[in-house]
Amino acid sequence: MTEKIRGSSVLPARREPITLETADGLSLVGELALPLDRPPVATMICLHPLPTHGGMMDSHLFRKAAYRLPALAGIAVLRFNTRGTSSVQGTSEGEFDNGVSERFDVAAAVEHAEFADLPHIWLVGWSFGTDLTLKYGLEPSVEGIVLLSPPLRYSTPEDLAAWAASGRPVTALVPEHDDYLQPAEAHERFAAIPQAEVIGVDGAKHLWVGDSERALDEITRKLAPSVPLPLPSTWDGPMERADSSVYRDRTVAAFADVPRPD
Repeated sequence: MTEKIRGSSVLPARREPITLETADGLSLVGELALPLDRPPVATMICLHPLPTHGGMMDSHLFRKAAYRLPALAGIAVLRFNTRGTSSVQGTSEGEFDNGVSERFDVAAAVEHAEFADLPHIWLVGWSFGTDLTLKYGLEPSVEGIVLLSPPLRYSTPEDLAAWAASGRPVTALVPEHDDYLQPAEAHERFAAIPQAEVIGVDGAKHLWVGDSERALDEITRKLAPSVPLPLPSTWDGPMERADSSVYRDRTVAAFADVPRPD
């Protein structure tokens, strides 16, 4: 029976809990979701929003990516909680370090994908996760990056220059009504990366509530360009429902107390 895909819809995939081991001795909680009946065509490593304001591997957009993209687009989705971050999946060891020691977390996720022989590795950061992506994502096996609601709070001009010199694809999805960086300013600031593609998303806000489908379509366009878009809104086959009520009191990615660098 054909059913509409909703926010809590979980499509078939091979899902397995994983543990990432960092170079500074921490164990991080994660999950890898793979296509059920075929090898993945690409790999999405998710770097979540600010954990001090509710960001986690289970933030809604990344949950939906793991629920849908293995089945709809053949994309492997690797999610994890950075150091000190908790979600229903568990709590990662360590403490939040304002984007400093988190460099080890990013490296551990990429290393896991490499050891698992996952293809075409891309980093997809959201809010705080975009800063981790820009600062620490230039690993040799990373083919490109997608940035969702990039605030450019922790990233430096040197980070942008490094991506410019790499020539690797950089795509920034910038909500029209973002609280921290809107499309006009984003075009100016990302001009430092000549190959950067800045996409203003009309009507969207920083948290992507109500606009998840547009974000997942754009991620798929970059990681799996042969997949027809927009992604299907219905599914003819087995489908489970996740209990989203456990996240009701968890927000994502507020930067009200984080100073913006000059």
